[in-house]
Amino acid sequence: MNSVSLKLMRVEGSDRSIPLPAYETPGAAGADIRANLADGKAVTLLPGARALIPTGLAMAVPFGFEVQIRPRSGLALKQGIALVNSPGTIDSDYRGQVGVIVLNTSDTAFEIKNGMRIAQMVLAPVVQAAFEETDTLDETTRGVGGFGSTGRG
Repeated sequence: MNSVSLKLMRVEGSDRSIPLPAYETPGAAGADIRANLADGKAVTLLPGARALIPTGLAMAVPFGFEVQIRPRSGLALKQGIALVNSPGTIDSDYRGQVGVIVLNTSDTAFEIKNGMRIAQMVLAPVVQAAFEETDTLDETTRGVGGFGSTGRG
């Protein structure tokens, strides 16, 4: 598997004992990223609540790439924990602290503890579009059919 250098910096006041993002298996596409609660206190999310959870990290994403922040499937299935803007994008020119917007979709409170794996991050290449206005588009079988137009099953 190819690798690209991704520089990470711990932000001032972060808990330096929290591990950096890591791939949990050799074939993992996403590296787990952890909550870094500066005061070390847990955040309790009531049902339906959302919160911006700090990671304690800033990063220099290489030009031509983005970092996507995605939910952890285990938290989603077992706890009903989702990310509001999934996938979230960290642009190559952003240098602030990475935060994760966590949403509790379950019917019970959920506690996010300092150091907990809350999301996964994927480094992905980006291609920017060259926008070109036109008066017509090519025809396709689907045409203008939108949501659900391709049927069920």
